[in-house]
Amino acid sequence: MGFQVGPFFVRYYGLILMTGALAAAFLSIYEARRWKLDPEFVWDALTWVLVGGIVGARIWHILTPPPSMVAVGITTRFYLTHPLDAVAVWKGGLGIPGAVIGGGLALYMFARRRGESFAVWADIAAPAIALGQAIGRWGNFVNQELYGRPTDLPWAIFIEPQNRVPGFEQFSYFHPLFLYESLWNLANMFFLLWVGRRFANRLYDGDVFLLYLITYPIGRFLLEFLRLDSSQVAGLNANQTLMALVALASAGLLFYRHRQRRDSRAESAARRGGGRLQQRAV
Repeated sequence: MGFQVGPFFVRYYGLILMTGALAAAFLSIYEARRWKLDPEFVWDALTWVLVGGIVGARIWHILTPPPSMVAVGITTRFYLTHPLDAVAVWKGGLGIPGAVIGGGLALYMFARRRGESFAVWADIAAPAIALGQAIGRWGNFVNQELYGRPTDLPWAIFIEPQNRVPGFEQFSYFHPLFLYESLWNLANMFFLLWVGRRFANRLYDGDVFLLYLITYPIGRFLLEFLRLDSSQVAGLNANQTLMALVALASAGLLFYRHRQRRDSRAESAARRGGGRLQQRAV
């Protein structure tokens, strides 16, 4: 869905994704100013993060195509032997896990190039990522995708027959899974902003980002139980399995780093000239 502007066809999906990216950038700028950091870093890093996110999202889709695409021959092997189709992102097929991985790697490389702390900027970006995801999920609404199992709940969404997953053609109304995830991400944004302020004197650089890597995967893991057409790898739900692993690993790392540093918090802060504790108190 979209509209024509001269020789170009503008897709609503792309506009919504760009709106989410810009909203995330402005929130990051606000947080950077609160930290007394240069907000221009956000604009400089935005292109890197967007390119990394799109590439990562496409690669994830190529490696984990949903069963409905596999059934018609669009498999990983197909993409590897048809490179033009592999890069045709406008035909659909972007995976959020890959977007986070690709965008995170891009931010890491850019921060190193600029001599900045990746952990600090990842903390600033974490609530913004959640906001961008909350907005971006509405692109799935206009494309009539990312819906859940059939339901007769009052907020069920009508799906056109041509957009229904094979095997569910006889149903008309489904769980608006995109809406559930959008609301989860919006709540996650507020949660991360609150944690960053409420526990400012107890956080280390990177903690807010680790929290994001716990909270978002938990929501995505639970929503996968409702999802139709989930990507499968070796008989496992690829996204759900990854989310479980990421959440557990991040929770373990968060617990470990605080347990290890509990007795040296003051020394660590002093060694960094006040570090996180001083910055967060501003």
